[in-house]
Amino acid sequence: MGGVAAPVARDQELELHIDSLAYGGNGVARLNGFVVFVRRGLPGDTVRARVTKVKRSHAEATAVEVVEPSAKRVEAPCAHYPACGGCRFQDLAYEAQLDAKQEQVREALRRIGGIAEPPVESIVPAEAQFFYRNKLEYSFTATPAGPALGFHKAGRWDEVLEIEKCWLTSDLGNAIRGAVRDWAREERLEAYDQREQTGYLRHLVVREGRNTGQVLVQLVTAAGERFDRDQLVETLRRFPEVRSIHWAVNETPAEVTNLPTTLLWGEDAIEEQLCGLRFRVRPNAFLQTNTAMAERLYGIAGEFAALTGGETVYDLYCGIGTIGLSIASHALTVWGVEVSEESVACALENADLNGISNAAFFAGETADALAELRDRAGDPDVIVVDPPRAGLSNKAVRRLGRLEAPRIVYVSCNPTTLAGNVKELAASWGYTLERVRPVDMFPHTPHVESVSLLVKR
Repeated sequence: MGGVAAPVARDQELELHIDSLAYGGNGVARLNGFVVFVRRGLPGDTVRARVTKVKRSHAEATAVEVVEPSAKRVEAPCAHYPACGGCRFQDLAYEAQLDAKQEQVREALRRIGGIAEPPVESIVPAEAQFFYRNKLEYSFTATPAGPALGFHKAGRWDEVLEIEKCWLTSDLGNAIRGAVRDWAREERLEAYDQREQTGYLRHLVVREGRNTGQVLVQLVTAAGERFDRDQLVETLRRFPEVRSIHWAVNETPAEVTNLPTTLLWGEDAIEEQLCGLRFRVRPNAFLQTNTAMAERLYGIAGEFAALTGGETVYDLYCGIGTIGLSIASHALTVWGVEVSEESVACALENADLNGISNAAFFAGETADALAELRDRAGDPDVIVVDPPRAGLSNKAVRRLGRLEAPRIVYVSCNPTTLAGNVKELAASWGYTLERVRPVDMFPHTPHVESVSLLVKR
């Protein structure tokens, strides 16, 4: 906007028409061309919104009243919606969610990637719109009745909403959460207060093997052992599906669960089945949290890789080896790299578990490991990358480009970083984006995955 003042002011209330959804979940409205991102505004709504932040190029606002609802609005089934911050779009028709996510991928590739007509294919819808997550992390909170478990309230880091029934987990997951809450109250334990940095019980993590029926439970506390291990184990062993119980200590202010754990009972890992293979999953190992759609995602990655049996494949950011092992039978060799040593240990176990002898896995930073990997494995024919939300670093893009692989299959959880990486791979390293297929792994949330195929010119 240059030196021109924004046409709105903080705390001003505006009547706005929501045109679309931005990546991240906010509605997009325009006031004489000036963009306003509106929380709780859905495409087609006319809302009264209060401005919360003003910048040169745009403003942010929160809808305080729906003046005229969109035809795409539906009744949200969850009693905790919209106060809970876990879901953003339970009140938006699912077809409209799919349309918005597909357009977000296309728009990111146009605006950031500089591709006038991105080759975006139809989005793959989720097989189940509810009860699809195989992992949930709950926060403890204090209530008059004692400790409770739930999720952060929408837009709040310091307030947790108690959850009676979560529509993203299974009935078993809900029952385990309720049993741990009752145990905590019977033991007269104190929930942690994030604002005051006091208390004891911090988080509960429940991981389910959806195709095996096995469950791993992890309790996270502040410092010290103030609970009776046997009582917790007895509570959880009432569920025959529970095979692994862990405890982790977080002595820092940060809300994290990816911590060293102590095994309290059972096996140190559970198993999940994906793409006809079995995978061992430890507390801190990465596994896609929608099992059914992970199989679809990996199937698309295999389709785009177009393996014939003679290829050397690099599997970068390989996690516990799910993608690499699922395509190994169609390749000559698969070489995986992952920064998490725990995940690499799982990947090696998983190769043995499934009798796969043409896959090897190594721990290390991807950008730093590629030169050594090339010396050991030879030039890659196909590279599969599945980076975190931040995408590939500039160094990783450079190292990747120097490998000159004929095909790159890019699995992305963030269309904006995908677009930036695609632009650099095209401009500096001679790749053409040939296919992009979005996948809806997480209905009712702003997140969208995609699989892209880049081919060396």
